[in-house]
Amino acid sequence: MHGWSGTASGWEPWRRQAEARGWGWCSGERGYGLAPPVLPDWQPAGLRVLITHSMGVHLLPPALLAAAERVVLLAGFGRFVPPGREGRQLRIALAGMAEALAEGPDPEESSRRAQTLLRAFLAQAAAPDPVSMLPPGPADQPVGPEARGRLRADLALLESTTDLPAGFPDRVPVLLVEAGEDRIVVPRARELLRERLPSAERILLPEAGHAFLTSPPLVAVLQWLERTGPS
Repeated sequence: MHGWSGTASGWEPWRRQAEARGWGWCSGERGYGLAPPVLPDWQPAGLRVLITHSMGVHLLPPALLAAAERVVLLAGFGRFVPPGREGRQLRIALAGMAEALAEGPDPEESSRRAQTLLRAFLAQAAAPDPVSMLPPGPADQPVGPEARGRLRADLALLESTTDLPAGFPDRVPVLLVEAGEDRIVVPRARELLRERLPSAERILLPEAGHAFLTSPPLVAVLQWLERTGPS
C-alpha cells in the first residue's frame, strides 16, 4: 500500500520482481489521482506479506493487517508527529498543507492550489533526488474534489497518529527500511517506531530519500523475504 499522495503505479517494479518469482501481488490504490480507490486483499494461498510505504500501513483495515504473516515498512512510522520541537514544527507545516487543500469558492482555484501543494510535497519526498524521477501521480493533473477530500481526510489522520494502527500484527517478522536522507519522516518518528518494534530487523539506506529513488530497497527486501519465508 502506497502512502499519502502516492499511487499504486509506484509498485510496478516490485510487482514484476514478485511475479518473476512466481509470487502473487496485489496493490492498493487510495484514489488521490485519476484511478479509483481499491483496497488490496489476500490471495487464497501463499505466505501473506504486507509491504507499505510511509503512511500506507495506516490506510488499511484492521482485519487485513491482522492477517499478515510478514510486514515490511518502507519509511514507515507509528506516530508521525513526535512530541517536542520537531512535532511543533510539523504541526505548523501540516496546518499549512490543510489550508492549501481547503475548498474555496472557485473549484478551479482549489484544484490548482492542491496541485501546487502536491508538487511541493513530492519534491521533498523525492529529495535529494530530482522529482522528475517519480512515477506519474496525482500532481500531474488538476486535483478533483473527491481526491481533495481524500487528501484532506488522510492528512488529518496523519497528524492524529499516535501508534501503529489497530490490527497491526505484533508477533510476526517485521522489516524496517529507513531512508537516511528522509525529509518527510523525521528522525524522532523513526526512533519511536524502532522502540515500538524492538524485535524488528532494520535496514538503513544512508543516501536514500523518502521515495527511495536512487537507493531502491527492492533487492534487500526480496532477500529478507526469501530468508525469513517458510523453509
